[in-house]
Amino acid sequence: MFTTRPTLRGGFGMASSTHWLASATAMAVLEHDGNAFDAAVAAAFVLHVAEPHLNGPAGEAPILLAPAGRPPRVLCGQGPAPAGATVAHYRGLGLELVPGTGPLAAAVPGAFDAWLLLLRDYGTKSLAEVLSYAIGYAERGVPAVPGIGAAVAAVADLFRAEWPDSAAIYLRDGRPPEPGALLRNPALARTWRRVLAEAEAAGSDRESRIEAARRVWRSGFVAEALTAAAARPTLDTSGERHAGTLSGDDLANHAAAYEDPVTYDWNGWTIAKPGLWSQGPVFAQQLALLAELPDYGTAEYHHHLIEASKLAMADREAWYGDGATVSVATLLSPEYNAERARLIGPTASAELRPGRPDGAPPRLPAFALAETRDAPTGFGIGEPTVGPDGGVRGDTCHLDVVDRWGNMIAATPSGGWLQSNPVIPELGFPLGTRLQMAWLEPDLPNSLAPGRRPRTTLSPSLALRDGEPVLAFGTPGGDQQDQWSLHFFLAVALYHGDDLQAAIDAPNWHQESFPSSFYPRATNPNGVVVESRFDAGVIADLERRGHRVRVNGPWSEGRLSAVARDPETGVLSAAANPRGMQGYAAGR
Repeated sequence: MFTTRPTLRGGFGMASSTHWLASATAMAVLEHDGNAFDAAVAAAFVLHVAEPHLNGPAGEAPILLAPAGRPPRVLCGQGPAPAGATVAHYRGLGLELVPGTGPLAAAVPGAFDAWLLLLRDYGTKSLAEVLSYAIGYAERGVPAVPGIGAAVAAVADLFRAEWPDSAAIYLRDGRPPEPGALLRNPALARTWRRVLAEAEAAGSDRESRIEAARRVWRSGFVAEALTAAAARPTLDTSGERHAGTLSGDDLANHAAAYEDPVTYDWNGWTIAKPGLWSQGPVFAQQLALLAELPDYGTAEYHHHLIEASKLAMADREAWYGDGATVSVATLLSPEYNAERARLIGPTASAELRPGRPDGAPPRLPAFALAETRDAPTGFGIGEPTVGPDGGVRGDTCHLDVVDRWGNMIAATPSGGWLQSNPVIPELGFPLGTRLQMAWLEPDLPNSLAPGRRPRTTLSPSLALRDGEPVLAFGTPGGDQQDQWSLHFFLAVALYHGDDLQAAIDAPNWHQESFPSSFYPRATNPNGVVVESRFDAGVIADLERRGHRVRVNGPWSEGRLSAVARDPETGVLSAAANPRGMQGYAAGR
């Protein structure tokens, strides 16, 4: 098969991400005797500078790590709802949904603390070393990718009229940055330099300085600026100005934490995913429904995957969330999935059909069932779809690293987007908006509630064989992440083998028959979006079965990154997505 570039192979180290500067940064750290975790932390902070429309320091970062010789772990960089974020408070403001922008949508920021906890526990480098790359890029500038200019152009009027501090960085000379123009963020560089100075004044060894930096974020000058920004009434997607609920106590009391992954065995592979506070188990549920999978690439194969995805996403809507009471073991059990698989018929189903795990009746959000909401054009593509009010769908980053010692990591940083909250002038970055994924309806697993994590779409993946981690991968794309990444994994497992690039380059698609996680929570029953490289006969067959197929551009579906390690030979490999013209792998 023709591929856009080769699968990289070597024995020293490999990195892959959604931006070439992050991949290059990760390799630079590996070359200076850092391990995969040092490299990932440094790359993550560079992504804040190089892809500010896709992630930021006050966003979130679910992380899957596999230290050499030890079982994989999840590091949860998803912050919870503040103490004041109750359904009653939001309903009292006359809201039916959490706004898609503004401080009212801000959860407790989780990314910064997660990256520093990872560095403390599994890294070897100092905080100053890993932050030096991001500081340099923020001061000297990064060449703007087209997506930044497009995102800023969409909200330029909002910046000019309402968010002047955002305009000061992203509308210099009154215009969005042109592709390739140097984009500088001196305020962000000053923030990191001050964090380092205060951390270094607090201790002399590596770990004490990292802990001091975490305290600066939680209760020092960073926390003060974050809470002041949350308290300022800001125009949001509701069309009104609202203040947020984030407080100093919320920041002081939050800390990232480790947990066990959800795992599922399939055809000799073990998949590891984040838990039900994410959509990660959707990946495993789809695999559980594929006991009898038709021949790879046929129309029957794609139809089966589409219908399995609908069933898994219906369960996501009914059962997933930080307040979940369902057993993951039941959701992935052979008995439950044999019953669910019988619902897959020869034609498309437009119904949202959650199951009854352990006999419990499902409950879906009333808003999701009230009426059909057709998805707007462009919904769900890898780069963000941004409205003039800053509303965003499906924008995220991803990075993977593996080193010569066998350490492996996959992470999906997101949130804190430049277009969805005003830049905080003292810090150089905005608050996040992840609370928009929680429902303003009580007694659901994903209901808004203080201390509860909003169910995130962010979903990195690890795959093991015989207990050994062999593959780390993931993609941006909001609700589509566990569709696009599943298609990549099946391409590796069933067809392309160790040719990661061929599996990434294969034509991709997603289905939209479920409520979006992003404001305004659109749904598109029987909607399927395919790349134009899809076989015309397959498209015709899907349409004959009742799928409403929309054909997008030839390279429009997914932005996957992946690294791998052969435990028998020690050979490392990596590949990155050509879609969007900015993802790259690096290694030797």
